[in-house]
Amino acid sequence: MQKRIRINQYIRAEELRIIGPEGQNLGVLSLKDALEQAKAAGVDLIEISPNSNPPIAKIMDYGKYQYLENKKLKQSRTKSRTVEIKSIQIKIGTGEHDLTLKAKKVAEWLSEGHRVKIDLFLPGRTKYLDPKFLKDRMERFLKLIPKEYKTAEEPKKSPKGLMVIIEKA
Repeated sequence: MQKRIRINQYIRAEELRIIGPEGQNLGVLSLKDALEQAKAAGVDLIEISPNSNPPIAKIMDYGKYQYLENKKLKQSRTKSRTVEIKSIQIKIGTGEHDLTLKAKKVAEWLSEGHRVKIDLFLPGRTKYLDPKFLKDRMERFLKLIPKEYKTAEEPKKSPKGLMVIIEKA
């Protein structure tokens, strides 16, 4: 949804703080005077900040203004990057070599900027093992990760067993 921008005679405010075509501050002027200046320059009067007191308007070509706004919007979209939560599952009986391989994969995801959810899967009766023992197992895996990280969410019980979320430091 794009916000509605008022230009020329559609501006409602009686007084406006005016910014000139070259970016200079022309001060607070009445709407009538501002419209006359814009007409003399052969461009439009565009209300930029309607919520300020007094509202701010700029004397410039409306087409150029729209172009610049769209350019800013596109730039912000390309800079924003969605952070995915990758997930990896380990078990109590998983061997040391397999844990090392999974730790390398986690480090790879962290270097790409993703958050990683690590599930210590506890089937059947293993869910009722000593919580300290389970946390030690999780810590053992976390120590194998070769990349710097910080824990976003501390280890806690989950439907599958024990879960922790880590992210790039």
